Amino acid sequence: MKKYFFIGGIFLLIIFLVLITDTYFVKRNEIKNSSKPIVKEVEWAAPDTLLIPATKEGDLIRYGRELILNTSRFLGPAGKVVHISNGMNCNNCHLEAGTRILGNNFSMVAVTYPLYRNRSGKMESVEMRINDCFERSLNGEKLADTSREMRAMISYMNWLGQGVIKGSKTAGSGSEKLPFMKRPADTAKGKIVYLNHCQRCHGKNGEGQPGDSYGEYLYPPLWGKNSFNVGAGLYQLSKFSGYIKNNMPFGTTYKSAVLTDEQAWDVAAYVNSQPRPLMDLKMDWPDISTKPFDYPMGPYADRFSESRHKYGPYQDIVQTEKKSTK
Repeated sequence: MKKYFFIGGIFLLIIFLVLITDTYFVKRNEIKNSSKPIVKEVEWAAPDTLLIPATKEGDLIRYGRELILNTSRFLGPAGKVVHISNGMNCNNCHLEAGTRILGNNFSMVAVTYPLYRNRSGKMESVEMRINDCFERSLNGEKLADTSREMRAMISYMNWLGQGVIKGSKTAGSGSEKLPFMKRPADTAKGKIVYLNHCQRCHGKNGEGQPGDSYGEYLYPPLWGKNSFNVGAGLYQLSKFSGYIKNNMPFGTTYKSAVLTDEQAWDVAAYVNSQPRPLMDLKMDWPDISTKPFDYPMGPYADRFSESRHKYGPYQDIVQTEKKSTK
């Protein structure tokens, strides 16, 4: 009898140990996964500009919106205030004054900054992020943090983000991440897309179409001395291709795309293969292991070439990065 009690005890002990072990691994995975914040995606629509208050703060918000729409009139080569940018407007990349869905809108700015960014390797304020755009996308100089213009742009962005809850993500912020192709983006195919769909606004040689006497562009240059430089976000194909797909050619929206995914990848590659202003990037990505898969300038922490990082294909690069972080 004692023998059966002993065997039964051993059996129960084994079951108990199995349950404890299983619970341990489940809890360990829960803890591991809990380090990844759960982000709820919410719908967002820009507030009506008619609701901007008739106050001094409202005046600052309206001025900030005007600066986004017509940056060059105030801060461009012949600007009314200072001359610190290349003639492009913030609105050229942040469409409809930063309110367009999948057009690099500003819905998340107010709840995002300050933010640690791998590119600089430090916490960045919203002022630093705006000046990043001035130095890269507008190929210009920094705007003083305390200037009325800086305060106005921040006031406008904060007004746009009213009601957005920290920890959530607005649907349609940023640009769409298109599925990877199995081949490299093709600049020759991209040129055909450009000539068929893009040159009528941006010019055969990417020179854009000048607007008024303040050096502002009706349609911005896509390469050459007056375009964004090699440090701009759109110099990464994953960002540029998604932006193109949902917004170009003129009249396109995310609900009515004209180009296919492959056409968007190819024309982005063609535009980014053209000459444009340089920038000293030696301070970018102090930890090279955190460089994005499509960052087009080395050195890298992996074995893939600069050309592969610029044009793809990207799937195996991303898979390698995932393995290295496990």
